[in-house]
Amino acid sequence: MGDSEITAARNFAHGAGGFFPGLDALPLTGQYTHYSLDPKTHKPRYVTDSAASATAWNTGVKSYNGAIGVDVNGKPHASILELAKKAGKATGNVSTAELQDATPAAVVAHVAQRKCYGPSATSEKCPKEAAENGGIGSITEQFIKARADVTLGGGMKSFKEVAKGGEFKGKVLLDAAREAGYRIVTNTAEMQALKAADSTKPVLGLFSEGNMPVRLTGPKASYHGNLEKPAVVCEKNPKRTAEHPTLAQMTEKAIELLKTNPNGFFLQVEGASIDKEDHKANPCGQFGETVDLDEAVKVALDFAKKDGNTLVIVTADHAHSCQIVYQDAKAPGLTASVMTADGVPMTVSYGNSEVEDDQGHTGTQLRVAAYGPHAANVTGLTDQTDLFFTMRDAMGLK
Repeated sequence: MGDSEITAARNFAHGAGGFFPGLDALPLTGQYTHYSLDPKTHKPRYVTDSAASATAWNTGVKSYNGAIGVDVNGKPHASILELAKKAGKATGNVSTAELQDATPAAVVAHVAQRKCYGPSATSEKCPKEAAENGGIGSITEQFIKARADVTLGGGMKSFKEVAKGGEFKGKVLLDAAREAGYRIVTNTAEMQALKAADSTKPVLGLFSEGNMPVRLTGPKASYHGNLEKPAVVCEKNPKRTAEHPTLAQMTEKAIELLKTNPNGFFLQVEGASIDKEDHKANPCGQFGETVDLDEAVKVALDFAKKDGNTLVIVTADHAHSCQIVYQDAKAPGLTASVMTADGVPMTVSYGNSEVEDDQGHTGTQLRVAAYGPHAANVTGLTDQTDLFFTMRDAMGLK
């Protein structure tokens, strides 16, 4: 979610002169660099993936694309959530992706390869971490052991796998979570009924088999789509029902459950499918997920303003391929014209990959904005790893 993605979504939702009530309301803004490292040479790779990015801000350490919670040499580093938990703070992890995906995984897990979701994939891709080999287990197994107070998102599928070794050997991981004291919720009503959560009775919300359904749907961009097809009118996604909590609802519930800890709390919230829909060159999906994130940011910001001692930081893991171009542009990539809140079409182009369903990340520096104590540390130009130290110092962690 680079500046281009934010601008395009703002134009769509609020018009050219509009304002996001969450994303655009954070008063202190800067930019940060976000590169990964080559695992062999340790030299910069100028375009990062979500795993290396999430590792960077969660541990303060640069790593290679695909790394989750480990450095370029494969050494694990404690995450900001783990440090907060050690200090007695409440902890939370919210995403619209499957929870094993890179960003939510990096706050609790340490694996050599981001796709080591469950025991089966870990045996193949991360044998060092595989529980049957004496390792710490798959990302899903590490989620259970981490015991964050509140964990909400998708990813039920991996919890249905059976552990091959370690303390959960022979057990379905969802059953192992229940036996470990987790309260499992699978829809909005069950989530809203929750009244308390802590490390003795943590909450695990699993609202879809994989990634959660997106807010809006519409046709994908296509070659000369802006010239050969009518302007797209985005529609609500019928697959996202009231059974699926919105990102704002999950954020609000997480804060409600975490704020009771007298030592404070750490919460990571991800609007995951902005990236996923950008990869697909799907502007409606991308814009709707940005609106979802904006609503979640407003929930957090409203709480912080009332609380007076909460730091809110909003940023992204990498920039992406979406560009706003001339309405009649003959672009070499995939294009679409989308009707905006202004009542006129906006043309967007996706043009950095020949694979239509896999448009790529870009290396452009990113917006980082903040409100609250230590917020001034995000201003100017910083690096993604600096975010870890800003959060650490704001919470007084060691």
